[in-house]
Amino acid sequence: MGTMLRTLLVTLAMVTPALAANGNAVKGSSILLILFLGFGALIVVFQFIPGMVLFFSMLKGFFTAVPRKVPAEKR
Repeated sequence: MGTMLRTLLVTLAMVTPALAANGNAVKGSSILLILFLGFGALIVVFQFIPGMVLFFSMLKGFFTAVPRKVPAEKR
C-alpha cells in the first residue's frame, strides 16, 4: 500500500506542471487538423448510412407477418 501511495504522489508531482499550462500558444487550427477531423466525420457518416439501413430492415422483420407452414399430412 505504501509503494502504491508513493508512486501516486510522485506521478501527481510530475504531472502538475503540465496541468498548469495554458493553451495560449495555439493560435488557430492547422489545415492538417481540419483534414483529420473531416476524415473522421466522413467515416462516421459512411458508417451511419449502412447502420440505418440495417436498423430499418430489422424493424421491418419485426413487424412483418411470417406465413405459417402447413404440415404435409393436413393438405
